[in-house]
Amino acid sequence: MFLSFIKDFSVKRILKNSLHNVKGKTVAGTVKTVGLLLDLNCFFEIQKILDALTSQGVLKENISVLIFSNKKSVSTSHPTFGSKNLNWNGELNGAAATSFINKEFDLLISYYEQERPTLLAATLFSKAHFKVGFANSNKHLNDLTINTKTENYLVFIQELFRYLKILNKI
Repeated sequence: MFLSFIKDFSVKRILKNSLHNVKGKTVAGTVKTVGLLLDLNCFFEIQKILDALTSQGVLKENISVLIFSNKKSVSTSHPTFGSKNLNWNGELNGAAATSFINKEFDLLISYYEQERPTLLAATLFSKAHFKVGFANSNKHLNDLTINTKTENYLVFIQELFRYLKILNKI
């Protein structure tokens, strides 16, 4: 327990120092592929978010999901990862996490409010072209932040697609 606290503190410091080197990029083009990074500890209704995304015109086969959970046994059909997949240098390991962050998405949705080092690392190292998250998470990680709570997933998706239309991403 105490070692995990020290590890989290150390990794957060490493990641915050890495955020200073992040350069903003603007990529023209429409959103076709979507990556959804979700914290299962604060939001359980994965299928409702997927249904909301498909109702906005995103094809189901173009959505990749990675779920964060610290529970040992999680019953879900989507790949999961946890704090054990983060080493002391702030790098992610594990097949599910590395394949997700190495995939190039047009849009990455970081669906978490609480800043956990593992989730921050997954968002930071993701090769997504456009990153979206919540307003109370780290502002340097995301290109667009939406001010709402995780329970209001319909509001989040509606606002997201409203802004994507304004930005000519869809």
